[in-house]
Amino acid sequence: MKVNYKSYWRKSGLKGNWGNIFLKQLSEHKPKNFLEIGVFCGVTAKNVCKFLKEINGDNFKYIGIDLFGGEKISNNDEIEPKFLKNQKFSNPIKNLVYNYILREKLNSLKSVENFLKEYKNNIQLIQGDSNMILKSLDLQNIEFAFIDGGHSYKTVQNDLDILYKNLKGKKSVLLCDDYGKEGEITEVKNAIDDYVKIKNLKVEVIENRFAKIIV
Repeated sequence: MKVNYKSYWRKSGLKGNWGNIFLKQLSEHKPKNFLEIGVFCGVTAKNVCKFLKEINGDNFKYIGIDLFGGEKISNNDEIEPKFLKNQKFSNPIKNLVYNYILREKLNSLKSVENFLKEYKNNIQLIQGDSNMILKSLDLQNIEFAFIDGGHSYKTVQNDLDILYKNLKGKKSVLLCDDYGKEGEITEVKNAIDDYVKIKNLKVEVIENRFAKIIV
């Protein structure tokens, strides 16, 4: 199955060929139930939903957790994209359309909900801090989780721990961004390395960027 990650004229952390590399992981594992921590502007979410619909029809579920411009509840020292604080575009047309005509914050819950409206019956978008949100969700059916939310050591370990406890033994995929040298964030890498060592898990490094853990 050919995969083609689209940017949809919005900001995305998976620029260039990274989106296609990410989608190839979905193509390999073919999940029905997907969790994304760190939705940002919804570009990856839309690519995921499009892919899941192609392989599963209407029998799929996408759950996305993000602050969506709100305040984090935890006191963790997070590394947040500068775009969240100041929506600037190098493309003057984008800047005109989003900041002056539509006056739309692309990482707001309302904007992402509208962006994903064609999949409204299959998605659940939750605004909040994953440190608080994850433990309240039923995660038993999640087959693939993309972890790219809070980047502090404590938050990454929290996300991994809750997912591991819910999914242990189910062969679910935890795909973590910002691990390898192509996009390494030290706190993220250290948190993953320490957690998998404690739990005796294996990490597969994908294209020197993503860390894939099968639980």
